[in-house]
Amino acid sequence: MSFAKSRLRKIDLAGADGHRMTAWRGEPTGAVKGGIVVLHAVYGLTDHIGGICQRWADVGYRAIAPALFERRQVNAALPYSRDGVATGARIFGSLSSEEIFRDILTSAEVAGPDGRVAISGFCTGGTWAWKAAAAMTFAAQVNFYGSHVFQPENIDLSPLCPTIMHYGDSDHVVSLVEIERIRVRHPLVDMRVYSGAGHAFMNPEQEGFSEVASE
Repeated sequence: MSFAKSRLRKIDLAGADGHRMTAWRGEPTGAVKGGIVVLHAVYGLTDHIGGICQRWADVGYRAIAPALFERRQVNAALPYSRDGVATGARIFGSLSSEEIFRDILTSAEVAGPDGRVAISGFCTGGTWAWKAAAAMTFAAQVNFYGSHVFQPENIDLSPLCPTIMHYGDSDHVVSLVEIERIRVRHPLVDMRVYSGAGHAFMNPEQEGFSEVASE
């Protein structure tokens, strides 16, 4: 089934706790198959994440990507630099699981009021997608190079839904040894490893972009 070009825009979301945040929303122009919540990487709500929402919407899924940093800093789309990583890590580190889960729940309610919602995430957002999939009800998880999944506090969490994970075999953040550790611990997870791809291979705004792996 093909779809006409979807609509992409930024929207304002209001959570049950009164917190308001910006989000990318990708809206299909045809029938909506379901929804997906997309969690951004350490750089915040970048245009790249908007592009991901566009791609999901183009194939029929309503995609919502919340600005998780806005509980601490508004309009935090950080540069792809060491300073950007340091700032993003500091903001992510200041957020509690309860706060992030609330923002995920708010996004899921918009993405799919009927409950047909998947969870996805990139890098640090991939780690939070992993945590959310073990704590909340989703139809599926699509995880891109989750950066801290292999760590002791996360690796024993078990997704409550079908899960596919994507890593590059040249990822400088998550080594092949650590990828294999996840695979062995979770044999039901569909683990895809892309030859010659590094970290952030989905992001055309970064040096590590791989068109082949991305497709």
